[in-house]
Amino acid sequence: MPGPVPNREADLARPRERKGGDAQSVTRGVARPAKVPNADRTWHPIAKRLWDSLKESGQADFYQQSDWALAYSLCEDLSFYKKSGKRSGQMLQTIYAAFERLLVAEGDRRRVRIELHEPVPEEQSAAVLAIADYKKDLGLAE
Repeated sequence: MPGPVPNREADLARPRERKGGDAQSVTRGVARPAKVPNADRTWHPIAKRLWDSLKESGQADFYQQSDWALAYSLCEDLSFYKKSGKRSGQMLQTIYAAFERLLVAEGDRRRVRIELHEPVPEEQSAAVLAIADYKKDLGLAE
């Protein structure tokens, strides 16, 4: 999606769904579990670091087998580029552009309206805690 990076959902005056956006229909498929291949031991350290970070990043929740295959290929290309004596700016730009398709950077994710949030710790409601205290006071707690 070309254009400037959109604002975060929290920074908007009103949610996007109220703005009348994205009325397009979506064809849905079934997500299948993906096996993440191991990094190649001969890769350049930067390519290895990028590969390891992809496995730990939140967008990996959306990756399918084809996404991991593309990421593997791109890390292979990045490793070749970093190890080569002759470096081409065009080659690096092409590699980085391909990584955009994998939503590696936050701006890339926001362009397609995917935001990763910190996990919210599970908290019990005050009502549940009050009932538990009440049961404990009555000697009914287990």
